[in-house]
Amino acid sequence: LFRHGCAPLLTAAPLAAFAHPGHGDALGFAAGFAHPFGGADHLLAMLAVGLWSAAALPAGRRLLAPALFIGAMAVAAVLAQAGWVLPLRGALEALLAASVLLLGALLVGGARVAPPLGLALSVLAGALHGSAHGLEMTGGLSFAAYAGGFVLASALLHAAGLGAGTVLARLRATALQATGWLLGLSGAAMLAARL
Repeated sequence: LFRHGCAPLLTAAPLAAFAHPGHGDALGFAAGFAHPFGGADHLLAMLAVGLWSAAALPAGRRLLAPALFIGAMAVAAVLAQAGWVLPLRGALEALLAASVLLLGALLVGGARVAPPLGLALSVLAGALHGSAHGLEMTGGLSFAAYAGGFVLASALLHAAGLGAGTVLARLRATALQATGWLLGLSGAAMLAARL
């Protein structure tokens, strides 16, 4: 949906504005910011972490899963840029889809899932998505600016998930579970397409 929607068009405007020399950092930031919105796997995974946090964690700890995801993502992106790539690099796209499937299942489980398991899955998903961000950066961009862009976009997506999860939890518990099923099925469909 977002590959053909408005997000890439909106993020292309800053790219055009900084297309001449001397603005590489701005170009890197815009490309990094656009990246999480450019693929359904990234978008859905980050929303799912926020949704699960709202559903399963106490109010004072709801930022923990998004913070762990973003931390693992940033570290993995730096390592990928440095050449330290996960051994399963050839399977990374399938693993990204599987992370959406598992995060959907986590959301279906909601408060019944032990928080350490959900937090560990958030870290694992963050590391996988960070590896993809680091590997997919195109040449000529500033990595620091690029990383700043995808970290900010990821934080915004987590916040959107937290907000949506809070609203859905007030409506009905089954609304969050239905959302988890939709996310899980989306992940399963992406996984089947990538195998």
